[in-house]
Amino acid sequence: MTTSAFNPSLRLLDATMIVAGSMIGSGIFIVAADITRNVGSSGWLIAVWVITGFMTITAALSYGELSAMYPKAGGQYVYLKEAYNPIVGFLFGWSFFAVIQTATIAAVGVAFAKFTAYLIPQLSEDLVALDVGLFTVSPAQVLAIAIIILLTYINTLGIKSGKLIQTTFTLTKLLSLSGLIVFGFIALKEKIWQNNWSQTWDMHKLNPDGSSITYTTIAALGAIAAAMVGSIFSSDSWNNVTFIAGEIKNPKRNIGLSLFL
Repeated sequence: MTTSAFNPSLRLLDATMIVAGSMIGSGIFIVAADITRNVGSSGWLIAVWVITGFMTITAALSYGELSAMYPKAGGQYVYLKEAYNPIVGFLFGWSFFAVIQTATIAAVGVAFAKFTAYLIPQLSEDLVALDVGLFTVSPAQVLAIAIIILLTYINTLGIKSGKLIQTTFTLTKLLSLSGLIVFGFIALKEKIWQNNWSQTWDMHKLNPDGSSITYTTIAALGAIAAAMVGSIFSSDSWNNVTFIAGEIKNPKRNIGLSLFL
């Protein structure tokens, strides 16, 4: 009887691009407004991201240790199965398939369509592409579904095509974000900078009507926790690289290092 095994073909750069590409998506752009509404100041906005970054790198280093101990395809499924028992890993696997990852992919697809509609108004979620009586389908929803199907198809073609797409798009995102940072400093206006940082640590809730509410100490902690829902969501998926450990060259070294990087 013959057994099939993965053919490791992903290098450290590829693994790192999977981690970065999974994290740097639409989430970082769609949650900042909600975080600001909860904390109400630039200082606390940055603090929420710093706390989330600390939590993420701590978890990533822990996962690096696990990936070195169990360099197998499956990620959390493998770790839960080894730490507890197979039924726990089984339940997580089905929850991940039916709820966790499915919802994340849907959210990213909708966000992609929403931002695309700014460039192509005909794809707006306010329009109706299909009306079947019980529900309506907008052009944005059609685009979201189409892009998910397209990327799924590309990944079914094999690891090489998926690697090429992932690495190319992630490098593009990193360069684009670096450009935003550089040009942001080039276009810096001192008055706006001073206004943004005039009340750095004045935490308050911003209401839709423009009014604000000052927090008590306990409520402020709750506001930070509520704000971190968005930042943690946008930083999630860094652990996706562990699912394909069997396809990474020298996984005991490269998985942990790619998570850290």
